[in-house]
Amino acid sequence: MRWSELKLKSRCWSRAAAGALVLCAALAAAQSAPQRFVVVLDAAHGGSDVGAKLGNQAEKNYTLALNVKLRSQLGARGITVVTTREADSVVEPDRRAEIANHAGAAACLSLHAATTGSGVHLFVSSQAAVVVDRLAPWKTAQAAWTQRSLALAGVLNSALTNAGIAVTLGRTALPGVDSMSCPAVAVEVAPEHARIAQSGAKGAANFDDAGYQMRVVKALAAALVEWREEAKNKEARQP
Repeated sequence: MRWSELKLKSRCWSRAAAGALVLCAALAAAQSAPQRFVVVLDAAHGGSDVGAKLGNQAEKNYTLALNVKLRSQLGARGITVVTTREADSVVEPDRRAEIANHAGAAACLSLHAATTGSGVHLFVSSQAAVVVDRLAPWKTAQAAWTQRSLALAGVLNSALTNAGIAVTLGRTALPGVDSMSCPAVAVEVAPEHARIAQSGAKGAANFDDAGYQMRVVKALAAALVEWREEAKNKEARQP
């Protein structure tokens, strides 16, 4: 082999080795980089799907307004927010799930309202928890996240209770949420007191209580900040 050929091969090997080192460094940096913490806010209903009638307003408008307030509170706390809708439009359940899954959400809150009961109702999917070691079926994707969703509901419950807001916990089928591959909880806001909810016009007025709405929003924001800290601590413990 000629000396010129040896020099050429040496340069090629050097470049290949350098390229491998750069690739390894990039992979190491990607693995050591902190994971992005994203919250998805899913304002229920929209467009022709008006939801429940809350006095003089439709549930679709209430949930969108709640979505805006909560997004603002989370943004002020440095949390990245993705929403499933920003306008009065119909968003199909599967599309809501697609948005949450594409975002790689650390948490999803599906926002609802009701005239029955009082305080805030928290619902987790009724799907039984399973361990999935491959691609989960679309309609039951949430089953692999049930335990984490229950944990998220617990954090939300504590924050709302500390804010003096009554909480009811439940499990039910949740279209859209059932196809989400992330911790997800349906948050249904009812009037603060049951007697107000049952008194017609006064119940409707209670939905316009800015003070009550803000207490709910701030409690939810505080819970998601705590959820973020738990995620950071869990990441720090990983080897």
